[in-house]
Amino acid sequence: MAKLSGPEQVMEYLHDLEHPLKAEIEEVTSFILSVDDQITEQIKWNAPSFCVQGEDRITLNLQGKGFFRIIFHCGAKVQNHDIKGVMPEDTLLEWASNDRAIVKIFNLDDLEEKKEPLKQVIIRWIEVMSKG
Repeated sequence: MAKLSGPEQVMEYLHDLEHPLKAEIEEVTSFILSVDDQITEQIKWNAPSFCVQGEDRITLNLQGKGFFRIIFHCGAKVQNHDIKGVMPEDTLLEWASNDRAIVKIFNLDDLEEKKEPLKQVIIRWIEVMSKG
């Protein structure tokens, strides 16, 4: 059997997903993809993950109760990046470390409120990551 492409993996994953925030997860998935043509998707760490230049940079974490997380990170390999130092001061991001930040989504209204600042964070994260 042929291996599914990244978008096919995500489509199948979302189709089979049983989660109270499934609509929000589907919305955030298409929203992230819409921000930049460079962004591709696949399933990584048992959740939708978004790549830039073949490297995972944004991954959903669906483990929360009453919310899910959008994790901004530097990929699978541990690296000494201080992204926090070059990102604009932003109340949207909760910093887990200097190279990993989190945005929690609680419902569709919350997502709608956060879309514009979230878009700016995604654009900036890709910009910073692309500079290497």
